[in-house]
Amino acid sequence: MPITPFTSRKGLTRRSMLGAALAAGAAVPLAAARPAWAEQAATATATATATATATATAPVATRLTLPVPTGPHPVGTVRLHLVDRSRPDGIAGPGHFRELMATLWYPARAVQRYPVAPWMPAGAFEAFVTDAGFGDLAGLVPLTAGHVGAPVRRTGRRLPVVVFSHGAHSHQGDHTVVVQELASHGYAVVTVAHQYDTYTEFPDGRITVPLYDRQAPTRPGDFAADLRFVLDCVEQLAAGCNPDVDRRELPSGLLGSLDPRRMGAFGWSKGGTATASAMLADERILAGLSLDGPMQMNPPLAGDLDRPFMMVSAEFTRAADPEAAAFWSHLRGWRLNIQAQGAAHVSSGDNEALFPQVAKLYGWSGQQLQDVIGTLDPDQAVKIQQAYPLAFFDEHLRHRRGHLLDGPSPAFPAVTFLP
Repeated sequence: MPITPFTSRKGLTRRSMLGAALAAGAAVPLAAARPAWAEQAATATATATATATATATAPVATRLTLPVPTGPHPVGTVRLHLVDRSRPDGIAGPGHFRELMATLWYPARAVQRYPVAPWMPAGAFEAFVTDAGFGDLAGLVPLTAGHVGAPVRRTGRRLPVVVFSHGAHSHQGDHTVVVQELASHGYAVVTVAHQYDTYTEFPDGRITVPLYDRQAPTRPGDFAADLRFVLDCVEQLAAGCNPDVDRRELPSGLLGSLDPRRMGAFGWSKGGTATASAMLADERILAGLSLDGPMQMNPPLAGDLDRPFMMVSAEFTRAADPEAAAFWSHLRGWRLNIQAQGAAHVSSGDNEALFPQVAKLYGWSGQQLQDVIGTLDPDQAVKIQQAYPLAFFDEHLRHRRGHLLDGPSPAFPAVTFLP
């Protein structure tokens, strides 16, 4: 399987970073590239191998697992193959247009006879872990709570919609804990695979990996354009039309079930920046959430924003990053900035659930695990992921006001509210 290598800010591939670390007997500094899941894994594996605490091969008799959502509804999911014919694709060549895979998650009913979806399609997961030097994990892909093709739970009122944008060199499933939590509480959530900067699989069997080409449409502005196109597709679904280019059958009850008047967005890292960019450009996004987004763009983010926006900071804080501080200063509506003490850049996603399991498989020490995911307790981190995005979108898309966003909570002692 051909794999396009990840390249860090210093121009090193994942494989060369891992090899250099093994040869030198030292860990690759995490700060060198603000890495994504697989590079974090490669770093920790290099450290473990260099200190002779890791096993050579992970056991294959188990499967990685994700925490179950806490909402009252079972979750359904369906993949969508989308093509934006307003955006020619110069990488694919003449006659081609921007092509995306998206996944829709929703509250479902009668899910018993529908299979559960994997965290990533098997081929994409294999490419993902192989690229990181973790090929022996290829058979351990986690399963989600989403039942493929299950009928939509209809209640007489349409579902509020949230779209999600992943980080650089990551994939659309990297925040499944948050996504399926929202769906279990009655949201439709659409995750986007940003072509040329992600690992994904198309219906015809093509497996695509990040492409490191300066001309590739992988800037935050390109991600933002993808989000806005997905909003168009949501409107089509709401109007009873199927936007899937292959016209595959959709789950029963999906057409006409989404509410295009209640749409929000969130993203991690580059996806957080893209969320801000899309929200500035598109008034259909009523509420936005950034999970440690650097807010770095060229040209810079500009303009005032009068709709609710929440920032969950870890490494890209307003104190450390002028771009994040500048964006915050232009928020004219409801705004909130929180930070979990001990969180790392990857702490807002599924890493907090998956890396402790990977650490056990590879025999990492507690310090090696903390070097990857920070010192925030993983169980607490998962609970934070499940609680705060839900509270934010409940308040601003459903007008269900709670108290979690009012200030510090004894249930989440690590979470601080930044002035």
